[in-house]
Amino acid sequence: MRGVWTPDRIRAAEERLFGTVAEPVVMRRAANGVALHVRRLLGERAGGVAGRHVTLLVGAGNNGGDALWAGALLRGRGVGVTAVLLAPDKTHREGLRALRAAGGRALAAEGGSGLTSEAVGALRRGDVVVDGVVGLSASGGLRPLAAEAVEHVEAPVVAVDLPSGVDPNTGLVEGPAVSAEVTVTFGGLKPCHVLEEGLVRSGRVRLVDIGLAPHLDEPDLTVLDPADAGAAWPVPSPEDDKYSQGVLGVAAGSANFPGAAVLTTGGAVRTASGMVRYAGPAADAVRESWPEVVATGSVGDAGRVQAWGIGPGIGTGSNGREVLARVLEEARPVVADADAITLLARDAALWDARDPDAPLVLTPHDGEFARLAGEQPGDRVAAARETARRYGVLLLLKGNSTVVAAPDGRVLAHPSGHAWPATAGSGDVLTGMLGRLLAAGVDPLWACGCAVLVHARAAEIAATGVVEHGGRVPRAGGDAEDRAEPTVGAPIGASALLAAVPTAIREVRAAATVSAR
Repeated sequence: MRGVWTPDRIRAAEERLFGTVAEPVVMRRAANGVALHVRRLLGERAGGVAGRHVTLLVGAGNNGGDALWAGALLRGRGVGVTAVLLAPDKTHREGLRALRAAGGRALAAEGGSGLTSEAVGALRRGDVVVDGVVGLSASGGLRPLAAEAVEHVEAPVVAVDLPSGVDPNTGLVEGPAVSAEVTVTFGGLKPCHVLEEGLVRSGRVRLVDIGLAPHLDEPDLTVLDPADAGAAWPVPSPEDDKYSQGVLGVAAGSANFPGAAVLTTGGAVRTASGMVRYAGPAADAVRESWPEVVATGSVGDAGRVQAWGIGPGIGTGSNGREVLARVLEEARPVVADADAITLLARDAALWDARDPDAPLVLTPHDGEFARLAGEQPGDRVAAARETARRYGVLLLLKGNSTVVAAPDGRVLAHPSGHAWPATAGSGDVLTGMLGRLLAAGVDPLWACGCAVLVHARAAEIAATGVVEHGGRVPRAGGDAEDRAEPTVGAPIGASALLAAVPTAIREVRAAATVSAR
């Protein structure tokens, strides 16, 4: 697991750190990390370090100071360094002094009316540009001068702590912002590295140890790694039989939408051993696709189950409402998706059928979330956390960065870094996968996190055809040796995603084995 902390929590930890280590020492540690990753990027992109040129785009405060100190260290490795100062009167004095002492150049960015030609030339000449414009206290898009400067950048960018212009708390971008090849951050991940557009603009996130770990409180968010999912994934033991591993009931699909039933049931079958019962009007289609499933025509005839997956394709009329009410009355863990969410959003009486002690997982996309909450999610973490608390549910807010919030305030985030699951029916597969984990007795919050991670990886496998071996799997925000290089993929349908689920499960279980050694 990897923790994610808000800027306020990071700053509080830094204050505790400064009580034991002088602030300039901490800044040098951060600068050394920036310089290290700039050198690595120069090696990747320019074939070497000596004789190359790095341009620092420097704002006010400590973020710019980190960039300047890094520039001084790079000069010691034979790199030409020019600092373009956006706010010369507010530039970090010690950092600027160190850069100049090392032989680096510094020039003011602004002339009479915008950037000087000398500043433009420096920005275009750099083999790598270091973004030291703003830090964790920033909000909103880039100021006009900084935005103009970024427009002239053609080289890959190494961002200090975060890409400037990205909201550090939400990952949202409201105006001009930097897109980084690499983001070097210190002490702990921040929300902007794993959420929304910030996930994409951060590029490869590199975490540098500056001694902050002993001073950090519990994280605000948690990101599961493949090894975490693999360790928690249910597999049969020698003592198990088909009943002891949990039985999932699936209420999905209709005569008009049999595919929803087939995909939801398939997601369950391919997630874990044991037994799946289907209940609904698409029983014939389910039997044809999944002969191992016990299929009946109604929830009342389904028999005993440990959890339910309900919603895809059941409709929002009286029949769908009756099925949902019957499932909720059974007081079993339930994952509710699609039409079930719409029914719950518009019919408050359905909530009365629910046993509050039985876990209920809602899996909306943004449009379905708006029906529940009355508005689109802006700050996804805050929105998911508040909705989970209000309804007493686990709220799984789907997206490129999926957020899972428990009613007690705990939050998981999964930064997939791709959009391959954005295809019709993929949510049905996820409903079956998640329901099957609930039936197997996996903790509901972890079941959500594990299902989302494997679902996203299955989509990536299906789209790219890339399968990692030996437990080395792509990891958003991971180190270089843990992250796969970008691979060209092709659009997929949900059936292809479903077919790749077992391969994704094998990967995460292999990762758990490697991690345990």
